[in-house]
Amino acid sequence: MPVEVSDRDGVWVLAVRRPPVNAIDLTLVREITERLRDAASSAACRAVVVTGAGNAFSAGIDVRVVPTYDSATRAEMLRGINRMVAALYGLPKPTIAAINGHALGGGLVVALACDVRFAAEGNYKLGLTEVTAGVPFPAGPLAVVRAELDPGTVRVLTLSGLVMQPADPMASRFIDRLLPPDQLLTGAVEHAALAAQATAYAAVKQQVRAATLTAIERVIADDADPLLRVWL
Repeated sequence: MPVEVSDRDGVWVLAVRRPPVNAIDLTLVREITERLRDAASSAACRAVVVTGAGNAFSAGIDVRVVPTYDSATRAEMLRGINRMVAALYGLPKPTIAAINGHALGGGLVVALACDVRFAAEGNYKLGLTEVTAGVPFPAGPLAVVRAELDPGTVRVLTLSGLVMQPADPMASRFIDRLLPPDQLLTGAVEHAALAAQATAYAAVKQQVRAATLTAIERVIADDADPLLRVWL
């Protein structure tokens, strides 16, 4: 399975496993969305940690596979990405990104859609590289980027395709904590379990994210992503 789920005392760890760099294709988009929906509906799940298997969190859209899709499949990929982002950004439980390696393009968007982002110390790449990869932002990811980053950081990361390492000062604008690699997952799980104790967490999260989620959900309901006309 491209997403492995393990239960750590009510904290579900979703580990993306699509070697070699956990790049995103339609199958992975569907699988992540389903596992997030399972987490949202399960009383046994109190919080979610998203991480990658191997040496990468996710290197973003699979630029070898996705360009081979016909127009109908590419449209479904686009719609699926918006549904996936909505499911993660709106999950009514704490979500922690445990960034264990390269997080580029859509991979970094997945991390940004989590409530908290922990990252392993090390020499790997972070960036919103859509401009250099030739893949514009779908509406859902773009809404998350705008909501989670300050305007100056949005400008620099999206228009330059800047790639940085986790210790770079720019990365501190979206990484909440750096941890040694062998402590990353444990630290993320512990933080998720602590956050899950807050009884008003879901209500406050909905308050804070309501405007962004409403905009994404409207695009999904109306099938109105502008990229359906441009990218296809």
